[in-house]
Amino acid sequence: MTAVASNNNDLLKFWDLLPGLAEKMSRLPSVVKSIKSALGVKDDDHISLGWKLEENARLYPDKTAVLFEDRRLTHQELNEAINRHCHYFISQGIKKGDTVTVMLENRPEFLIVAGAFAKIGAVAALINTNQRDKVLLHSLSVSKGKLYVIGEELVQAFEEVRHAMGLSGKEGLYYVPDQGQRPMPPGYKNLNTVTKGKPVENPATTSAVQAKDPICYIFTSGTTGLPKAAIMGNRRWVSAMFGLGRLIMNMTPDDVLYCPLPLFHTTGFCVGWTVAASMGSAFAIRRKFSATNFFKDAQKFKATAFVYIGEMCRYLLHQPPQPDDQNNPMKKCIGNGLRPDIWQTFKNRFAIKQISELYGATEFGFAFVNMLNVDNTVGMCLTPFAIVKYDVENETMIPGPDGFLQRVAKGESGILIGEISEKVPFHGYTDKQATDKKILRNVFKPGDVWLNTGDFVRDLGFRHIQFSDRLGDTFRWKGENVSTTEVEQVINTLPQVNQAAVYGVAIPKTDGRAGMAAIVPAVPPEDFDLKVLAEALHKTLPAYAVPKFIRFKQEIEVTPTFKVKKAVLCQEGFESGPTEEPIFALLPGRNDYVPLDSNLYAEITSGKYKF
Repeated sequence: MTAVASNNNDLLKFWDLLPGLAEKMSRLPSVVKSIKSALGVKDDDHISLGWKLEENARLYPDKTAVLFEDRRLTHQELNEAINRHCHYFISQGIKKGDTVTVMLENRPEFLIVAGAFAKIGAVAALINTNQRDKVLLHSLSVSKGKLYVIGEELVQAFEEVRHAMGLSGKEGLYYVPDQGQRPMPPGYKNLNTVTKGKPVENPATTSAVQAKDPICYIFTSGTTGLPKAAIMGNRRWVSAMFGLGRLIMNMTPDDVLYCPLPLFHTTGFCVGWTVAASMGSAFAIRRKFSATNFFKDAQKFKATAFVYIGEMCRYLLHQPPQPDDQNNPMKKCIGNGLRPDIWQTFKNRFAIKQISELYGATEFGFAFVNMLNVDNTVGMCLTPFAIVKYDVENETMIPGPDGFLQRVAKGESGILIGEISEKVPFHGYTDKQATDKKILRNVFKPGDVWLNTGDFVRDLGFRHIQFSDRLGDTFRWKGENVSTTEVEQVINTLPQVNQAAVYGVAIPKTDGRAGMAAIVPAVPPEDFDLKVLAEALHKTLPAYAVPKFIRFKQEIEVTPTFKVKKAVLCQEGFESGPTEEPIFALLPGRNDYVPLDSNLYAEITSGKYKF
């Protein structure tokens, strides 16, 4: 069957677009210039992240560039710190095209190190700081670098897997001090010490970096299982700077953008930092998101804008209402994942005037942006895209009588695909096989090439879409892509498991999909040790990837080619009822699974537990 929207009342009408069009018309010259700049970046242009950092230091030397806790760096100070690191790394033989590894939490040192490598043209592998054990080892192994920059706060996690990485011993290991709680291990160099006294002048290497050159690897989860290293290019970063920072957010040098999201992710690195840098605005960062401190930070930093993910907004709504909720200084925001069920409530409670929801793929150079400030949409895309019909039950796209794919009608949902071209390149992953799997050929005519996003979206009309869900072997929870294969591998290593299938299920009043595992046990269900399962999951996986529900099954239905029918499992959800299949839940704040009965099910679905 093809999924079709059941309610067309929220489809866009022309008058829904008028307020946003009027605002854009009021600053028409800058809008036209920004659109031309965003779409006009060419591969051989000498324009890059490093170029922008130097431009900001020249145009706004004494304006604030970075705010963190009680620290403040001006654009000149930030650029000089970056240059010191840049000259040092060059002296150590790092050159354009080299891969280096960065493992730091959100703090100014992250921006300094990443900026230094960007000016050289080295490709920084930005490691997810939540990863541990086998997943961390995988990410470090697929992006082996000539040197490793490890923060004091993460050196223990790195050391736990370093012996298994197969390093030659020639790689440079650099320790970045933090709060002085963990000593520098043997074999490391203190990065603060070795860069002290290095030249502060701009390096010659910046001018050699082109838009086509990569900046970094950002790790994403895909249908092949473990995290893949997606290539982020300078062209993508600079185009976002023009399009998001100038066109959409209309930033000025007096704005302050608050970012409590991780900088190793696209939203932090290529939305937050990009938007702030676009016009020399200040970039206020926090080590980790805190709902209780969010608006306190806004007041402290005098932030005028913020970057978000949908789950973050839901956490903020869960906070007890305050009489001054609407008096916060932040009136515009940009991000992704804000769902229609809380959109208006969030906007009204905190007096947000502009929500610039967006959608994009880390590895692909196209994006949807809510540039006209219309509610409940991820906006529109200026480059070619299509939404094609999809059979949810059989998990396949539906070709038409001519053999080509079919576009959905207005109001219908389907799989989003984007056309790959010179202007909209697909940088792909470090894994060529994973890259090839994302590419569709001969989609609407012989010879055309498209990218399969794997995402289910709805056509709202006027080139606007609404995000519905992620399909395949990845689901999204807590702002993170969770690889079902990765979780299944952990469960299947246990002797008491015959087979496991992991998928995402919807919990009312939450965003995304919570993990659920269907398990065919190798022992009678009553003898299954759930404590051992929970310990293995918590030890190996980030917290967001640990399944919230376990269902025991006698067998798991598969296709003739032995592919698990996860669509069936997803439809079953976690509802308890008259069944011989025991279900268990991992409640917030607990580390063990408890039996799920009808009473607990009712409490969960009513929102009693804040997952």
